[in-house]
Amino acid sequence: MSNSPTAVIEAERFRHFILSVTDYAIYTLAPDGTVTSWNAGAERFKGYTADQIIGQHFSRFYTDDDRTNDRPTQVLRQAADGRFEEEGWRVRSDGTRFWASVVIDPIRNDEGELLGFTKITRDITEQQRARQAQFASEEQFRLLVQGVTDYAIYLLAPDGTITNWNAGAERIKGFQAEEVIGTHFSRFYTPEDQADGLPMAALAQAAETGRCEREGWRVRKDGTRFLAHVVIDPIRSPTGELIGFAKVTRDITERRQAEEALARAREALFQAQKLDAIGKLTGGIAHDFNNLLNVIVNGLDMLRASGERADQLRVIDSIERAAQRGASLTQQLLAFARQQPLKPQRLQPNRIVSGFEAVLRRAVRSSISLRLEYARVLPEIVTDAAQLESALLNLVVNARDAISDSGAITIETSELSQPPSGSMLPAGRYVRIAVRDNGGGMAPDVQARALEPFFTTKAPGKGTGLGLSQVYGLMTQANGELRIESSPGMGTEVALLFPAAAEDFSAAEPPMEKVLVVDDQPDVLDMAAQLFRSLGYEVIAANNGTEALAILQNHSDIAILFSDVVMPGMNGVELAKSVRRETPGVKIILASGYVAKALLEQDREIEQFALLQKPYRLSDIIRTIKVMS
Repeated sequence: MSNSPTAVIEAERFRHFILSVTDYAIYTLAPDGTVTSWNAGAERFKGYTADQIIGQHFSRFYTDDDRTNDRPTQVLRQAADGRFEEEGWRVRSDGTRFWASVVIDPIRNDEGELLGFTKITRDITEQQRARQAQFASEEQFRLLVQGVTDYAIYLLAPDGTITNWNAGAERIKGFQAEEVIGTHFSRFYTPEDQADGLPMAALAQAAETGRCEREGWRVRKDGTRFLAHVVIDPIRSPTGELIGFAKVTRDITERRQAEEALARAREALFQAQKLDAIGKLTGGIAHDFNNLLNVIVNGLDMLRASGERADQLRVIDSIERAAQRGASLTQQLLAFARQQPLKPQRLQPNRIVSGFEAVLRRAVRSSISLRLEYARVLPEIVTDAAQLESALLNLVVNARDAISDSGAITIETSELSQPPSGSMLPAGRYVRIAVRDNGGGMAPDVQARALEPFFTTKAPGKGTGLGLSQVYGLMTQANGELRIESSPGMGTEVALLFPAAAEDFSAAEPPMEKVLVVDDQPDVLDMAAQLFRSLGYEVIAANNGTEALAILQNHSDIAILFSDVVMPGMNGVELAKSVRRETPGVKIILASGYVAKALLEQDREIEQFALLQKPYRLSDIIRTIKVMS
């Protein structure tokens, strides 16, 4: 070490500088820890003057616990090996504590002998309190986030890797923390979204714009999907470097379902109000038009009675036919306006549909199959039987016209324990009669107007546009509901929902035997059907043998087949043989205008069937059935 005057002066200046520093406690220790020097900063921090502390052991600045654990000795031993640095509690002369940042360096001579230590202490109590407050705040925030269960809140690394996971994420997505931390967050997206690159696109948007907010389908651990509202925020360091993302996900499936249900209810209410307004207007016009038609028809009767010439009578007949068509039109309008008088009665839906089956089959082309699917047991409904049959015919005709070439129409009956979602009907049991086709379906704008009178998509002259309107009027008067489900290319289903008649099930009544009556002459068919109904049978009618076989496939409980012999295509004998092979339990009665002898000469197998000769009477049918029993 130089002892030149300059060096001595510089050393003295440095000593005075150290002694005058007040922001740091700078002092020296002997190798055993005795204080050998003391500056102004040490006096300010620790409260001791130089006279009070020089010659004392530095361990007096430590807490009782540290002295008990011999911490000062350990500190000097570590400092002697190089450099020691730590933070901890220290004690002032008045016994108060402060949080200190301590650095101890060894002092050695040129030979490496330990001469003592230099010790620099800084009071960082305020910084420590700030750090503790920040830590407490962060810990509270962490506990808050971890305790949230309604939101999935978790962090991502810049590349999308999951770095933490809260309880809400576990509840909503179904994964435990250890299952997802370290994996990529794209696993929650649907395969379609993953293929389109949506996960990384969302991170890129958040990084670029400062936020990404979206809604979309996400996938749970069990593979089920839920509708999610997602917010992604970037996390940046004080220097602006992107260090990750905060992601908040909320399951909004139920909310969206509620919104859609509310929207459907509002739309249904709007449609009901619109149709009610149109109905009132239509009803008033129809009544006035009926009055005008009444004058015209009665005037025509008076003109015909006055003995006009033949050419004039032909004109009168033409006018009368036009007036009758106008009268029919007003009846349809009145039905839509719910002003058509009904004859409500308790009805068994399956019997109404099956009894009208022959008429419905005549309404469809041979290239279209008509299928009937009946619920085994149904409650009764209260409505007008004729109007219900007319409604079914309208729906089947509409379904037929919606099928361009070949296809299928299905009539299905079922019971509902409560109204379907979006219905305006009160709670309760309902009978559902649905007509479904696999035709072209309806566009949304067409479906929205389908019930309006005179609205039709058919070519001019192919329809009045009153079919569905009339059905709507019937359902409203029956306190029921008409529901349409359709989409382009997917066909259409029109469902009629009737309130179930109170506590009245068909199963509580003794079942009626069914008779299938077959004849190609409509008048003869209707009369034969009426004769069997008068005997208490439930009657299903068919126009030909092929149609009869199709009906038998859908009705395994038919007891009697009553068929004409001479019919185009499959005759009655061929039909009877086929039925005997397929369903041998069915009783078969054949009717013909030919004498039995002539029929036997044509086909000896006819003798295995009961045979009635036309014209037959009710007593002949009764006698034949008794013989067969």
